[in-house]
Amino acid sequence: MLLRLPAMQYLRSQSVKMDIISQIRTATGKTLLDSYQYGIAPQDIQINETKPEFEGDYTVVLFSFVKSLKKSPETLGNELGQTLLKNYPQLFSSYNVIKGFLNLTISDAYWTTFISTHHANPRFGLKESNGRKVMVEYSSPNTNKPLHLGHLRNNFLGWSVAALYKANGYDIVKTCIANDRGIHICKSMIAWKQFAGGATPASTGTKGDHFVGDYYVMFGEEHKRQMAELEATGMSKEQAEKEAPIMKAAQQMLVDWEAGKPDVMELWKTMNSWVYAGFDETYKRIGSDFDKIYYESDTYLLGKDLVEYGLKKGVFFRKDDGSVWIDLEADGLDQKIVQRRDGTAVYMTQDIGLAVKKYEEYHADQSIYVVGDEQNYHFKVLKLICQKLELPSANGIFHLSYGMVELPTGRMKTREGTVVDADDLLDEMTKEAEAKTKEQGKTEGFTSEELKDLYDIIGLGGLKFFLLRVDPKKRMVFNPSESIDLHGYTATFIQYAYTRIRSIFRKEGASIETAADADTPLLPLEKKLLVQLEKYPAILSQAVEEMSPSVVAAYTFEVAQTFNSFYAAHKVANAETPEKKALRLQLCRLTGTVLQSAMGLLGIRMPERM
Repeated sequence: MLLRLPAMQYLRSQSVKMDIISQIRTATGKTLLDSYQYGIAPQDIQINETKPEFEGDYTVVLFSFVKSLKKSPETLGNELGQTLLKNYPQLFSSYNVIKGFLNLTISDAYWTTFISTHHANPRFGLKESNGRKVMVEYSSPNTNKPLHLGHLRNNFLGWSVAALYKANGYDIVKTCIANDRGIHICKSMIAWKQFAGGATPASTGTKGDHFVGDYYVMFGEEHKRQMAELEATGMSKEQAEKEAPIMKAAQQMLVDWEAGKPDVMELWKTMNSWVYAGFDETYKRIGSDFDKIYYESDTYLLGKDLVEYGLKKGVFFRKDDGSVWIDLEADGLDQKIVQRRDGTAVYMTQDIGLAVKKYEEYHADQSIYVVGDEQNYHFKVLKLICQKLELPSANGIFHLSYGMVELPTGRMKTREGTVVDADDLLDEMTKEAEAKTKEQGKTEGFTSEELKDLYDIIGLGGLKFFLLRVDPKKRMVFNPSESIDLHGYTATFIQYAYTRIRSIFRKEGASIETAADADTPLLPLEKKLLVQLEKYPAILSQAVEEMSPSVVAAYTFEVAQTFNSFYAAHKVANAETPEKKALRLQLCRLTGTVLQSAMGLLGIRMPERM
């Protein structure tokens, strides 16, 4: 029935429903069934983009069904190509066969109808709700130090993955777990008691998270000094580490905290409040937000209850010293502690409790933990424990593991002072954006407030893009000098392409009065840009399947590159005909929509001018 519709009506109906590859698969599958009584699911038909050295747009790989049909690849390719051209003239304009590959050229009418249909759609590429819920946990800092460069990659990655899931129709819950208890917190608290003399963030004019982090560093320095003294008496390094007075004081404070000792609890609440105030400033600046923040101090007790449940169930066992463990040797792992001998919880304890609490509150189909690859083993164990306890949350647990961010000099370490502080880095990126903008002579016509906002957009955008353009699984070396470059693989390059589009529409106005002609032949760069824009919905799906914003980053950069080539080669305002001008304005509009949408999913703002 569809083939009897007028060409324009057919193309409009299909371009809304399916992307071009899906249409090629459907048409090929129907042709194989009608012509040869060969049934194959469309998704099993392999379609690739035609290689640049051959004529065509998309290639059907024939090898998977030539044997069953008992035809040579060339014969089958020619028969299939002729039938596709005959039955789908609105879709295909020509074909050629190279060995076992059928290269198909998509008709210009398809592409002009596509742009006419979608150019004014601000939600192009975004999918409607699919009724499934996904929880994404990210950031999850310790409340004993400020956020650093590694936290920035975590926040940018987690926020972007959540945005990509939402763009693909999922109901999203963004969460954070504040690791607000444990020995690391007690280290900062003990150091403050011993060295602060009652100082506060307000009295010293220090941002709260930085203030508390300074005392964590002081703890490390004093611990090393005390260890050296003990080692000088003949004590081993391992024993000195445990017996140093400041470490024993921190361990006792942890026991006192779990016992609810009033003065310890009061100091803990006060110091954490300083840290949270500092975190909030940074989160607001980088655009990180959460639907729910969990606190380890709330979840560890539930975890301890589950430890008791696991002991009764035979999942855990208690050693002679009173500590509780799980034996995972049969699963190819080893034994893992879930509760210390003094009854205090470990990270695993609270994570078990948190998994249950999350599921009870949100019933998410999938719970994604955005945590660095040094915790790969931890999350394997967590999922196994939850499965052995038969918790309803177990099968939905997924660890989105990512590589650490390193400096040119190596890995960052807090106690050695090699950490790149997040706030300092953000300031540096803003200054770099200001310097580059002034160097390019691009500040004319802006007010001081507009310039301040522009530097923030360029600086933060450069940082986010630099950290997200790399596949999450890969470790990366941070180099700020590469992140802001009008001619490099950067957000700045993409932002500049977008401002060119905005400039066009400021001059031409928002409306496109003349309709583009479906019969207007396309020039190579016009078609190349159209082909790339049409891929956007599929790119968003791929990014979620791979849980990698880098897919979107690479795609967006390619679109910006092609647009710049198109813009340099072809006139828009003074195009050859009114119809050609309308087509190019439609191309510009959809390109702008895609660039802004894609960069928005990376958490990057786009300037109107730069």
